[in-house]
Amino acid sequence: MAEKLKLELVTPYKKVLSEEVDEISATGKLGEFGVLPGHAPFLSSLKIGEFCYKQDGVLHSMAVSWGYFEVEDDKATVLVQTAERADEIDLERAKAALGRAEDMLKKLDPEDKQFKIYEAALDRAIIRMQVAGKAVRK
Repeated sequence: MAEKLKLELVTPYKKVLSEEVDEISATGKLGEFGVLPGHAPFLSSLKIGEFCYKQDGVLHSMAVSWGYFEVEDDKATVLVQTAERADEIDLERAKAALGRAEDMLKKLDPEDKQFKIYEAALDRAIIRMQVAGKAVRK
């Protein structure tokens, strides 16, 4: 059994990570999951949430939007729409986005086409604030 996992995390705009890691955790459509070296092959869709990986005993957090996660032969491939490291997140901008999304959701009916868009914006803002808070505590 391998001692490390090869992690490749890619957005449509760039390769964000290419690292050897000890473990990974992410938020799938059906809930949170973790992956260690030697994990059985699987494929999962991801939802807006926190993506974490441990490297040499240090936990790293990122805010990611929807995408896909595949693990096979001790290689994890992650394709997401967006990914931001905790120290890259502008907390004030995330708070402003949260406020805008909350205001719009109060005005819209759940049947409105825009409701889902602002609901996703709210989820992104919340996750970005949670992950950014972890960078401040380090």
